[in-house]
Amino acid sequence: MAAAEQDALALRERLFHERVRECVICVLLFTSLYILCHFIITHFKQHTDFAAVQDDEDAAVNRIALGLCTFTLAVALGAVLLLPFSIISNEVLLSFPHNYYIQWLNGSLVHGLWNLVFLFSNLSLVFLMPFAYFFTESEGFAGSKKGIMARVYETSVVLLLLTLLVLGMVWVASAIVGNDAASRQSLYDLWEFYLPYLYSCISLFGVLLLLFCTPFGLSTMFTVTGKLLVKPRLLEDLDEQLSCTRLEEAAVSRRISSGKASCWLNLDVELLRERFFAIRSKRRKLELRHRASPWQRNLGYPLAMLGLLALTGISVLIVCFHVLELLLDDAAMPRGIQDAALGQVSFSIFGSFGAALQVILIFYLMVSSVVGFYSSPLFTHLLPERQDTPLTKIIGNCVSLLVLSSALPVFSRTLGITRFDLLGDFGRFNWLGNFSIVFLYNMGFAGLTSLCLVKRVSWAGQAELLRALGLHKLPLPVTRSRPC
Repeated sequence: MAAAEQDALALRERLFHERVRECVICVLLFTSLYILCHFIITHFKQHTDFAAVQDDEDAAVNRIALGLCTFTLAVALGAVLLLPFSIISNEVLLSFPHNYYIQWLNGSLVHGLWNLVFLFSNLSLVFLMPFAYFFTESEGFAGSKKGIMARVYETSVVLLLLTLLVLGMVWVASAIVGNDAASRQSLYDLWEFYLPYLYSCISLFGVLLLLFCTPFGLSTMFTVTGKLLVKPRLLEDLDEQLSCTRLEEAAVSRRISSGKASCWLNLDVELLRERFFAIRSKRRKLELRHRASPWQRNLGYPLAMLGLLALTGISVLIVCFHVLELLLDDAAMPRGIQDAALGQVSFSIFGSFGAALQVILIFYLMVSSVVGFYSSPLFTHLLPERQDTPLTKIIGNCVSLLVLSSALPVFSRTLGITRFDLLGDFGRFNWLGNFSIVFLYNMGFAGLTSLCLVKRVSWAGQAELLRALGLHKLPLPVTRSRPC
């Protein structure tokens, strides 16, 4: 009996130390993300909201809202790293199954991280970000004593009314969709029904947003790469173009000077100034291309474009193959599991190389979705500016990034980019088991991405060919209709 008690005590002690170790690791990881996100938000925030505020109360409110935004952005970054961290952990445990120094990396830790990200995502979307917005806009109830607590009371009341409104809408929608006795009984369960159902709707919105932003972002990245990198010279005399641009800039500068000095010349100085700045910008771009080394000019741009084409093409091929799997095998449907069995089998048929490719594709699609989100006409006003972004715009950016990033694991698993099943509550979404939604989603992504890719590459190739041959300077032909 004493031996059995000692074994049970040793088991409880080991479980206690493992739980403490997991808590310490989670705290260290989140603290690192929080510090990184604090520097990111500080880089974009408007200093007048914090440094030049005359009222200490407004400054304190802004600092509290900034802390909530930093927390939300850290959760969003954690959601982005969640799936790559899980895939890499599985491959590390496969490669070093008995290594003493990586025993802390286990399925319990990964499963706990998934649950924490899900919990903090719900907390940030449902409570923290609405509280931050209403807190910055509140002034306290009329007749009440001014102060931070008056703003807290007003914000709490408004947030409570908003919560009741949202819960009522979810209740009505749930009652319309499911009219059986089990559905009516689940309507009274807040934690087990309302929040998962509400987050399922938010996740579905985020996945649909990723569907439309990612193909648009993929095509935009080709354009951005062409602007940032130096293109190779194809049948063009760069020295002649630079000389002509310098002469044109000098001529426009002299015309502006003569227009200021003489009252006899009727010149539109403002129009000349705009033309001068445009010519100077063109001259700087030409000088940058002229100073570029042959390796940078002839190797950097082609490799970058080939890399983007390869990643985009591989993504489309994987999705097309996943569509065939959906038609032939029910196991290809995304599903959730409650136990993370890591270190047993690789999630890619190509082993570690395939797992590394999955991680690269996940990051690539996330970057493309963010680029497409900020490039779309609907959300381009949310684009943050360095040292000049107001607090309300920071809140909007944090909410948008959290919606996109929290939907990334579901997005990657639905498209078949990875075979890593969704852990915890991420796999409880009702629409994941709908074959029509998953199939149409895969077809839509493959079709939109292929269309944007072919359109962007064909137009870019045509423009470069016309520029190389000098045909872009020719006037467009004018067709005249025959008089009746």
